[in-house]
Amino acid sequence: HDKCHSPQITHHSCSGYRDRPAHTILYNILSGSESRYLNGKLNRDATAHNCHCEQRRTVCLKDPKATGQVASAVLVHTVCFVRGLPSFSQLPSGDQSSLLRHCWVSLFVLGLAQKKIVFEVTEVANASILRKILLGPGLTGNEADLPTLAEVHNLRACLHKLWNLDLGPVEYAYLKGALVFNPAVQGLSALCFIEGLQRKGLGALQEVLHRLHPEDAARFTHVLLAASTIQTVSHGLVAQLFFKPVIGNTNMFHLLTEMLSVQ
Repeated sequence: HDKCHSPQITHHSCSGYRDRPAHTILYNILSGSESRYLNGKLNRDATAHNCHCEQRRTVCLKDPKATGQVASAVLVHTVCFVRGLPSFSQLPSGDQSSLLRHCWVSLFVLGLAQKKIVFEVTEVANASILRKILLGPGLTGNEADLPTLAEVHNLRACLHKLWNLDLGPVEYAYLKGALVFNPAVQGLSALCFIEGLQRKGLGALQEVLHRLHPEDAARFTHVLLAASTIQTVSHGLVAQLFFKPVIGNTNMFHLLTEMLSVQ
């Protein structure tokens, strides 16, 4: 029996895996080929309605307190979902950390879509002054960048794509499960086990989609394409837009790690 497919993860070596190409649909999508295409398309669609200068305007939440509370609830639900996956808890702590770092934004966006969260933004009048006040010293240029209108348009486009599919709770749950276990993440020690989990997750997602929508043969592809657009939403946008007003300069990933370890 091929040890790559064994649930035993005490020994995490897998000869040959790193040298062979991955053929799963989701692997290729999340590796970036589809995401780059869709990201370019979304940007072209957005700039068709707004000039470049307008797209580069910096924005913040119109009601950061109320929206921040809703976003925090979605984040807690996201971490609880990941922590509740039996297969996830079997992984080495380093792999858990790596997978969480890679998938939390995607799962958070899915949570926003599932809860039908609508948020409003307003233009930042003087970005340079506000940056100094809110973000404080010691941050790199990338970390200090405030969200732009273009990034918000992209996030909203992702949400609308998911809303148009009208996914139910079961579909969201299986999609989230498939997104968690991504063998494309660098440095995984239980790589073969995670590859098997993703394959099983995709199979289960395809099965449930067929059961719920037997008349829609293309639904599985449409769901995966919608999931791939989520990869165009940056960690920085989500952290700065939704959580900076709530947690200040607290490191977002450290917070997530602490939440994951709470029993």
